[in-house]
Amino acid sequence: MTRLGRFAAALVACSLPGCAMASAPREVVSAPVAIPAAEATSQMPPLFAREVNLARTFVDGMIDAGVTVPVPKDPGGGYTHEQHKRNFRAIYNSGQLFQITGDNKYRDFVRAMLLEYAQLYPTLGDHPERHDQYSGRIFWQVLNDAMWLVHAVQGYAHIRDTLSEEDRQRIDNDVFRRAAHFLSVESSNTFDRIHNHATWATAGVGMTGYLLGDEDMVERALMGSDKSGEAGFIRQTELLFSPDGYYTEGPYYQRFALLPFLVFANAIERNDPERAIFEHRDGILLKALRTTVQLSYRGYFFPFNDAIRDKSLRTAELYEGIAIAYSQTRDPALLSIADFQGRTVLTPGGALVARDLAAGKAKPFPFRSLLLTDGPDGDQGAVAVLRQGQTNTEGEPATVLIAKNSSQGMGHGHFDKLAWQLYDRGNEVVRDYGAARFLNIEAKRGGRYLPENTTWAKSSVAHNTLVVDETSHFDGDGKYADKFWPTQTYFSDAEGLQVSSSMIDSAYPGISMKRTLLMPSILGLEEPLVIDLVHASSDDAHQYDLPLHYSGHIMEADFAAVNHVATRPVLGNDNGYQHIWVDADAMLNEGKGALTWILDGRFYTYRFASDGPLNVVLGESGANDAEFNLRREPLIMLRATRESGASFASLIEAHGSYDGAAEQTLDSRSLVADLSHERVGQMDIVKLTLKSGQRYAVAVSHDPDPEAAHSVTLEGESIAWTGYAGVVALAAKE
Repeated sequence: MTRLGRFAAALVACSLPGCAMASAPREVVSAPVAIPAAEATSQMPPLFAREVNLARTFVDGMIDAGVTVPVPKDPGGGYTHEQHKRNFRAIYNSGQLFQITGDNKYRDFVRAMLLEYAQLYPTLGDHPERHDQYSGRIFWQVLNDAMWLVHAVQGYAHIRDTLSEEDRQRIDNDVFRRAAHFLSVESSNTFDRIHNHATWATAGVGMTGYLLGDEDMVERALMGSDKSGEAGFIRQTELLFSPDGYYTEGPYYQRFALLPFLVFANAIERNDPERAIFEHRDGILLKALRTTVQLSYRGYFFPFNDAIRDKSLRTAELYEGIAIAYSQTRDPALLSIADFQGRTVLTPGGALVARDLAAGKAKPFPFRSLLLTDGPDGDQGAVAVLRQGQTNTEGEPATVLIAKNSSQGMGHGHFDKLAWQLYDRGNEVVRDYGAARFLNIEAKRGGRYLPENTTWAKSSVAHNTLVVDETSHFDGDGKYADKFWPTQTYFSDAEGLQVSSSMIDSAYPGISMKRTLLMPSILGLEEPLVIDLVHASSDDAHQYDLPLHYSGHIMEADFAAVNHVATRPVLGNDNGYQHIWVDADAMLNEGKGALTWILDGRFYTYRFASDGPLNVVLGESGANDAEFNLRREPLIMLRATRESGASFASLIEAHGSYDGAAEQTLDSRSLVADLSHERVGQMDIVKLTLKSGQRYAVAVSHDPDPEAAHSVTLEGESIAWTGYAGVVALAAKE
């Protein structure tokens, strides 16, 4: 066996609980001391060997280019910003490569780089591109400084004991102690927040404390700057996750926060095993990792709140997270995620993942329907995930519906109470916009959030939710919105009829809103089939708008619309309406209609009915967008003007197929002939008449008692069911 092969075996052995191989006084990283240069990676597991080669390619290129530590000047996406990002990645990877290969060039590169930072750091004040009170030193915001520290301290830990006393003291004092002091003392307003920025800061400071043997620094990181326990890393694990492992800012930021949570937890586990950090709160950190995976479709995260839609499971935070979680649990389902990622990390956990994946131990990840509560105690709303259909090779069903009935999500939250999304056969059918931001692209306002993030992306009308009087939920006040959340009134993942129901009475004064989403299986119709029931209660007159943001190209509508091809008016003046072009509209006096579109060779029909006349708007985002910051995406809006409350019932039906290559079309028109909706007291009855003549009623009692029997009589027909909801076959009409 080559030296590198023996190293891989040592890494795997070191991933067992209680292993302590690092030579630092206290352990930041878990890895053996330096090994003489190895000949090859041929005896390492393929995934790990590939990672070694990727790291070598990157770091060798950085070494060839020479050490470059520029004076900070640029915002996100600018030269100095991107160079310092490359630097912390190079420090991190180069330290690992020194441990793996024993090649002194990697140690010398880390040393030279950190000595340059030791010369620069004492000269730094607030970054010249500071955006707000959370300014960084090396970067425009303090968050990025924390990220720099988290990575750099791990790379430094691999080489620190090989340095001269003079170099070690200079780097300790002029880089790491200064950086930790800046984050935990000078930036205590960030450090003591319950927020992902503080997670990165506490992790960096805590790992620095462990490496330098500074107990005070560690205690500040764990318990907050005043060490009271009201802030700090431990408190963050208690307040940022629900008991189900849902992170209050949503999956995009859950992914981002998991790296510091898990990497620092790994260091805590090695240095303070008596804290049992991975058992804290019923194993909340490992639960959060699995929940993060559940909050994805075909690898991409559901784009709640300020999400960048490009982010997927193939991200550095989850390469690290999967490796740590697998080291702790040996859960073979996590190996299938690593296989999907095609990446791992140069740690004992990464080597273990690579070895066991190569040994064929992976099992499909159990993607499933589930209800994820929100809030530290699980009482601040929820996210319902309903899955159905055939699974792919990764074990993921074809269809997923997400009902976002969660809390605001702090500063990154959107005004989207009771919103929903739908994915089918690899596509997002009913969309969420996510964030208006081009991350790290300097031309787009330095990569920061764009003005349209506030004026469009956060607004209620940019989501699939009910909007009243053209104003956003909570009047667009995020701090006020943080005080309120929906109540999840019912959830069922029963085969054949999955249901999520939720209500909120605080989004608008004097208005209560309730939404029930059902995924029934109905003989004669294809899946997915989604029934959406929306009801607003009020004693006053209001305008109710129900937008649906969809993906696809319109095929036909069953109503005559007035087209605005010459003028293309804008729908409104504020609260997101100023960004909607009106392409066509129609007045439907009977309050019923249908629209069909095509997406990736599949047809979808949106069929709807209301309790009175409707104005239907066919529109597109992108109006009043002088800098071209918004994507152009279609929407249909149902507008009801009522003297009190309003009710909407709608159906999304998938049907047929189109094969352009074969020039073949099948069932391009809806298989449903009619949809009607009646409210009987507090109960909802939706009747579907199929073109085949089959008739069904989807009945909802809103009574959570599963044994309760219910019945109504409509137009001489008796409809009876048990429990919250049921599908009832009706006699065909002659």
